[in-house]
Amino acid sequence: MHPLVPIAGGIVGFSLGLTGGGGAIFAVPLLVYVVGTSPRDAIGISLATVGITALIGTIRSWRSGTLELQTGLLFAVAGTLGTPAGAWVAKIIPESLLLTLFGLLMLVVAARMWKRRVVSTVTPASVSLPPESLTPSSGSGPTCRRDDTGRLLMNARCRWLLLALGLLTGLLSGLFGVGGGFIIVPALVLFSGMAMSRAVGTSLLVITLVSTAGLGAQWLSGNPLDWSIIVPFAFGSLGGLLIGNQLNRRVPEDAMRRTFSVAILIVAVFVILKNTVLT
Repeated sequence: MHPLVPIAGGIVGFSLGLTGGGGAIFAVPLLVYVVGTSPRDAIGISLATVGITALIGTIRSWRSGTLELQTGLLFAVAGTLGTPAGAWVAKIIPESLLLTLFGLLMLVVAARMWKRRVVSTVTPASVSLPPESLTPSSGSGPTCRRDDTGRLLMNARCRWLLLALGLLTGLLSGLFGVGGGFIIVPALVLFSGMAMSRAVGTSLLVITLVSTAGLGAQWLSGNPLDWSIIVPFAFGSLGGLLIGNQLNRRVPEDAMRRTFSVAILIVAVFVILKNTVLT
């Protein structure tokens, strides 16, 4: 076992626990440039680690009542359909192009993390919609709406929107080995009017199922999973997650979020330059 594997996993878990999302984006660059795995092997290892961590989080969310099962399953169904397509694309494109695209995705994640407060500020208004906006005939307002008890009104437009977003999440998961929480959480908050705490809990269920589908797609496409790396990487990630969760309560959220967005930006620029200008 490479001695840096659990350390790299610990960095991923620590960033996840500290920021609440986006941290898994570090997994592939760490595995490729620190541990020395190939990009395609790194995607499978990342999916396994993200899936294991998300499963534990899903169980905790279910017990605490912050899991909206119906919405999460609908989102995940489309995600599991999109994941094999992403895995297929990842297999046929050159590795340098794959890493360059991954670097561009990191830039998107960095920008979203920097602006995440915008999402938080709209959450309270989204959860409690005025009664007149709940009528099916209304042509304006959010696509997905809730009744006065907070239950999601699953009309056709809402169902198709969640399926489309889930499909996009699955494509990214299969292509880059990421969980997609940076898409799932804001999508659930902004488009389904879900409270932030329930969106985070529900996203963990989606990530668990989509990551599992991604692992299956990796196996079917002929990419073997190296469990000698996955196991220590996952254990390191879980340890880092616990430490990050503890520090999360002591460090100001805005400072954490912006620090990690800058870190992601730096890694993204390195990955892009490494696979374009420096090749």
